[in-house]
Amino acid sequence: MASQSDGKTRQASIWVNPLFGEADPVSGVTAVLPRHRLPERPMAPATAARLIRDELMLDGNPRLNLATFVTTWMEPEGHALMGDTADRNLIDRDEYPATAQLEERCVSILSHLWNAPDPDARVGTSTIGSSEACMLGAMALKRRWIHRNAERYSHGTRPNLVMGVNAQVCWQKFCNYFEVEARLVPMEGERFHLGPEQAAEACDENTIGVVTILGSTMDGSYEPVAEICEALDGLQARTGLQVPVHVDAAGGGMIAPFLEPELEWDFRLSRVASINTSGHKYGLVYPGVGWVLWRDRQALPDDLVERVNYLGGDVPTFTLNFSRPGSQVIAQYYNFLRLGHEGFAAVQGATREVATSLADQIEGLGCFRLLTRGDQLPVFAFTTADDITRFNVFDVSRRLREFGWLVPAYTFPANREDLAVLRIVCRNGFSRDLADRLVEDLRGLLPELDAQAEPIYGRENAMSFHH
Repeated sequence: MASQSDGKTRQASIWVNPLFGEADPVSGVTAVLPRHRLPERPMAPATAARLIRDELMLDGNPRLNLATFVTTWMEPEGHALMGDTADRNLIDRDEYPATAQLEERCVSILSHLWNAPDPDARVGTSTIGSSEACMLGAMALKRRWIHRNAERYSHGTRPNLVMGVNAQVCWQKFCNYFEVEARLVPMEGERFHLGPEQAAEACDENTIGVVTILGSTMDGSYEPVAEICEALDGLQARTGLQVPVHVDAAGGGMIAPFLEPELEWDFRLSRVASINTSGHKYGLVYPGVGWVLWRDRQALPDDLVERVNYLGGDVPTFTLNFSRPGSQVIAQYYNFLRLGHEGFAAVQGATREVATSLADQIEGLGCFRLLTRGDQLPVFAFTTADDITRFNVFDVSRRLREFGWLVPAYTFPANREDLAVLRIVCRNGFSRDLADRLVEDLRGLLPELDAQAEPIYGRENAMSFHH
């Protein structure tokens, strides 16, 4: 016969909501929840949500993640708007015509911002991010080359795409997936990205285009787009080769128009056929949304655009993804509407000021050498000074994690594998106060690093610190 206390236990189990298990309704025994298979029974919504939140406590603080270019803070109004519209499928334009209209407005805004010859033509689309946008731009380059070289292509000629070795990995993915030779121009000395002469020298009759980077992932620097276009003009004058340019402006496309409006990198250059940017980087939207635009309809071959009617209406589509959320596009339009040109200039200018100030402070510590200063993209890379022997950039990165900071350390690609750096990405939401705190944490750990028993490079000279 069950005791009265047993009954109370079973009754209490109905009201107790355990953190890492669920009480059996009959036995009252708490079971361990399976992690890699479905549980046998459903659980209360609050329990499931709490379990997941507890798991996510092990993640780092996104605001202290100085490795990512991706937006980690939005205004509460923009955040709420995304939640309100998370159920909208962007591809279903017949059902969600207002959302589709906001996408078209964003493309038009970017067309004006990037000085398209006919901004009202709106030749562009949103994407799930810059990787998809880059691949769409490259697919258009390849298809245009095939149209010009149909017979040679049919006989097995392989096209190539020229870019600096600093190009984001999505470009190598495109070449791998779509059977294009990736012509990667290596770094040399203090040249950490593609140069004009190197770009022209790498081109031949099988080149579908040259990729230029407005904001290198490696160090935040702009490649000289206008000078590269000029070098390709010279190549055409000498050889007749007409090589178009795609500008990967994943970061700089939402920085340069506001902070360097006189810089010619966009459709003002007649050789620029297409441009992409990341709305979820300096477009200030949570991931993931990207944009790709073409200078005119001739730059985007018609045979790449598919049309579907089974969602209602006749919908043209040129994307790798089909169904995708409309909330990020809505949030992008919110930022355009909310900030305007003046507001974007203020936000991006403040972010750059934080970056350049932080770079100066880190240089002032006396044991680091800056490669870039955050005065293009608000991103900069630095390495240890030549006289530092007892620690390297990987030691610094590891120790900063103890304070919650994620500052990546990595080696540069060919031909500068000998150079290891730290990189800091400043974004909206990373304040000057946080930057000052990072410097204080860095200053505090440097003496400990210098006290390591053995010099990492076998040299015995000591180091000094500037306090």
